[in-house]
Amino acid sequence: MNEFEAMLTGGHPNSLGRTEEVVAMVLDDPARMSALMDCYGSDDAVVRLRVSSALKRIEPERRDLVLAQLDRLFGEAAALDQPSADWTIAQLLLRMEADLAPHHKKQGLAILQRNLAEKNDWIVLNMTMETLTRWAQGDAQLAAWLRPHLQRLAGDPRKSVAARARKFQKQLG
Repeated sequence: MNEFEAMLTGGHPNSLGRTEEVVAMVLDDPARMSALMDCYGSDDAVVRLRVSSALKRIEPERRDLVLAQLDRLFGEAAALDQPSADWTIAQLLLRMEADLAPHHKKQGLAILQRNLAEKNDWIVLNMTMETLTRWAQGDAQLAAWLRPHLQRLAGDPRKSVAARARKFQKQLG
């Protein structure tokens, strides 16, 4: 167990625990970013959740650190069956779109499309719909792929999913 995993372990799953302390340590010593990413390999789902929380806090301060870890994020985090990793990827891709290399945007798009088609977590669906809708506004092919998924989700029994799907349908026209 590395130092960060030990720091991110324990406490209530909905709390940040020592996440903000870990973020400060990475921002003070960017070479430690890799050790943080290693925690996506933890057996503890709470640790992995907190890694996602840390990445979302690091990105506004040092986007370059997160961009440098996209291959790991798309590999290790995307392979997890954990909603927090899925919705974090959607959020980060939305926020970092302008800085994505073409191959990273292509990889990210494939992950988002898979998640929208196969996942059922309401936050994953909402965040993924938002990112894909934004990206589809400049991409007719993506918009054509997205429309039937939005139509399906507009009938979702969860009000937040259905309402957002209808909102995004209107945005796509």
